[in-house]
Amino acid sequence: MKNIVIIGCGQGIGFATAKLLSESNHIIGISRSSNPEVQNLSIEFHQMNIVNGNLDDINFPDIVDGLVYAPGSINLKPFNRLTSDDFKNDFEINVLGAVTCIQKLLPNLKKSEDASIVLFSSVAAKLGMPFHSSIASSKSAVEGLTKSLAAEFSNQKIRVNAIAPSLTDTSLASQLLSTPEKREASAKRHPLQRIGNAEEIAKMAEFLLSSKASWITGQIIGIDGGMGNIKL
Repeated sequence: MKNIVIIGCGQGIGFATAKLLSESNHIIGISRSSNPEVQNLSIEFHQMNIVNGNLDDINFPDIVDGLVYAPGSINLKPFNRLTSDDFKNDFEINVLGAVTCIQKLLPNLKKSEDASIVLFSSVAAKLGMPFHSSIASSKSAVEGLTKSLAAEFSNQKIRVNAIAPSLTDTSLASQLLSTPEKREASAKRHPLQRIGNAEEIAKMAEFLLSSKASWITGQIIGIDGGMGNIKL
């Protein structure tokens, strides 16, 4: 049984990952939000905002085999309406929060025989999309962090990868999918003609955390219905 820390387990992809992995692993879940579904999972849950919380308040296992950092933001505005605080907030959530967690848990990860870190980027970091300048900037930083840490940690046998989804049917994206017309339009923008779901992304996280992915590191893996690489 592996010890896996999942940040952002309260909803969306983080919750789907916690639910999937809790069946055969010891999950330490951290989220700023709590809901009955999280409380019903067989996990060790801590309610905390990773941006301003203190990880020293949590007694982590001596050995941590996996870290999933799943908090995210969707802050879509025309560039001239974005403030410096918008950029700072997106960067704090997506990048600095991950940095804080990795630095805290690195000694624990080093003690594992098969450690894996999974971060989250976005198709918007690869494909130029209007109104995405703030989120694309922070997610591009996540991709740079992923590759740099994969190189730095390789001699310690800690793998680092990132998943880059397109729009996924989660509460974070609810405003973008709030009507049948919006859902249909979004689906048609993807070569596979549909929107992704959190469970599909969670299965990739599960794979990257497992020994089946033991020769995979420094990769940005697009799960985006083909949007990142295909133009029809």
